[in-house]
Amino acid sequence: MPFFHPRFAMAAQIDKVISELRDMVLSGALQPGERIVELQFSARLGVSRTPLRIALTELEKEGLLERLPSRGFRVRSFTVDEIGDAVDVRGVLEGMAARLLAERGATKEVLEQLSQAVEEGRNLLAPARRDPNTTVDARAWGQINRRFHEILCEAAGNRALLSALEHNNKTPLAGPAALTLPSTPSLLETPFVLRAQADHEDLLRAITRREAVRAENLMREHAYRSRENKRVLLDSLRGALSAQPLLADHSA
Repeated sequence: MPFFHPRFAMAAQIDKVISELRDMVLSGALQPGERIVELQFSARLGVSRTPLRIALTELEKEGLLERLPSRGFRVRSFTVDEIGDAVDVRGVLEGMAARLLAERGATKEVLEQLSQAVEEGRNLLAPARRDPNTTVDARAWGQINRRFHEILCEAAGNRALLSALEHNNKTPLAGPAALTLPSTPSLLETPFVLRAQADHEDLLRAITRREAVRAENLMREHAYRSRENKRVLLDSLRGALSAQPLLADHSA
């Protein structure tokens, strides 16, 4: 019988709770303004309150939940258009960051960090490159994606830009780590993630070569594709999950 370290078991449980709660919010099973009561959802999801609390905090970072002054969380209100607008703004700001970094010239350390993120993404997606019918580990990709964007923007050295990004990315699903994927991955997102990885590789080349205008344009196109992909994935998720009787009962 295989042995699983308790730490890994807890991490897997947290990931499962995050995915299930995200599904409920994105599908509309949990309505905007609905309060998440720990005791109720702990029983509903069949988990203890510790992984539930960690999952709720993570979904707050994604912008799907907001923390209440009187403790607890509730579902934030948002529309697909609001998400799209925020992603467009992120594209402009991150495009500026890419241009500034390319103009100034990235340090050897920054280039190594960006290269490491690109290489990790390439390795993660290698099976999907070989076989388009392979699903991807969306959560692992999201962390790599976030790290790539954070390194790039931090290295641009503009504090006002970082402040504007932080404010803008509070919109649900607007940030580079925000996902609109169901708990069970599908093939729908595979080509989207493969293209995003290719964008990262192109951006790294442009920054390395100090091609400032190209780097800015690549980042803005990258954000445009992210906006359209999120719209498709969110529509697909809502359509699929709203048809499931279990989630329909949850929304009652």
